[in-house]
Amino acid sequence: MSGVRDPLILRLGVAVGGAVLILWLIAPLVPLAIWSFARGWRFPALLPNEWSLQAWKVVFSVRAGVIDSLGVTLLVAAGATVLAVLIGVPAGRALGLYRFRGKTAVQMLVLAPIIVPGIAVALGLHGVFLWLGLTNTIIGVVLVHLVPVLPYMILIMAAIFANYDTAHEEQARSLGAAPLQVFWHITLPAIAPAVLVGALFAFLVSWGQYVLTLLIGGGRVLTLPLLLFNFATSGRNDIAGALGVVYILPGLVILIFTARYLTGRNAGLPGGGRR
Repeated sequence: MSGVRDPLILRLGVAVGGAVLILWLIAPLVPLAIWSFARGWRFPALLPNEWSLQAWKVVFSVRAGVIDSLGVTLLVAAGATVLAVLIGVPAGRALGLYRFRGKTAVQMLVLAPIIVPGIAVALGLHGVFLWLGLTNTIIGVVLVHLVPVLPYMILIMAAIFANYDTAHEEQARSLGAAPLQVFWHITLPAIAPAVLVGALFAFLVSWGQYVLTLLIGGGRVLTLPLLLFNFATSGRNDIAGALGVVYILPGLVILIFTARYLTGRNAGLPGGGRR
């Protein structure tokens, strides 16, 4: 009986734990959704006294600028993600596969943007970007977003390449495959899940940037975090709630569509890397 009961208890525990986790993640979003349909919601009322679609009408109106800000935010996050992948994959390969003098210093340099407060980094870079003429531009915002984005991409790829088996690449080269063919047919399929995870982190980190965007964009590059903060501080909780729902939807969509590609797939080939 105990042998039958244990798997049932285990499955029940997993189900309850999963339900609690989902509830924990969704619960903070419920007031946000309610606010987007509320017309006045004051304590101690459990629910709003009046319901309205006015906030959603404002959000999707041309005058509010939400659609334009959504496009700018997508463009900036996508640009930062592409650059992070292009830089992070070779950098992660170098850190994960090889030992070289100063490797520890390079690793600390990669971690520095995570350790140092973002406001300090932004203030330090502002003068450089001003001198280069990149302030108040989308290109400048994309480049400055690489500061918090790159560490995640590089560290994820370094962890994958640390357990990567280069023997498959060597076999392909011995058969006459060109470097680009080796990467496309051997390396990329092996590391694709890790690249997807790193790109997902990069996109979401860039998507949520406020301070860096404000300082380098100068308020002219208006992304959703800036717009959301403006409405929230102006006391328009209903519009802020509707905009908050719009703000979190892309992240949820990305997680839903990528989760099935990350399940049951091995990133990197077994056997350990070459040193």
